[in-house]
Amino acid sequence: MVRKTAVVTPAWRRRLPLALVTAAALAAGAFAVRELGDGLVYYRTPSEVAAHPAGRVRVGGLVLRGSVRVAGDGIRFRLSDGVTVLEVAHRGERPPVFQEGQGAVVEGVLGPDGVLRSDRLMVKHSDEYHAGDRSR
Repeated sequence: MVRKTAVVTPAWRRRLPLALVTAAALAAGAFAVRELGDGLVYYRTPSEVAAHPAGRVRVGGLVLRGSVRVAGDGIRFRLSDGVTVLEVAHRGERPPVFQEGQGAVVEGVLGPDGVLRSDRLMVKHSDEYHAGDRSR
């Protein structure tokens, strides 16, 4: 009886370490992107939103002084990038460090009236953003 065995050619012996390193690098990269995705905060500016309105958006800017008002189960305020001002109606939890004159990022739906109806509000405190939203 003749027994057949797999033969690893010299060419495969040279390519195998490279293939294993490539596969490990791809797996590590995919893992890093997945894990970091929630930690990164990407947003558009009020000027970008005004130029290209979309459904659900994440917008960042400064909370204008004198613009914060308590309204029902949330707050209303104006957010600006220094060029454009966006009216925000936020429903839900308000982060304890939220105040006028600081950076904030809001997520929500831009209505036909130009008001962003937000259900998530993150404020910059030190070098971190702290969230307040309805899902927590």
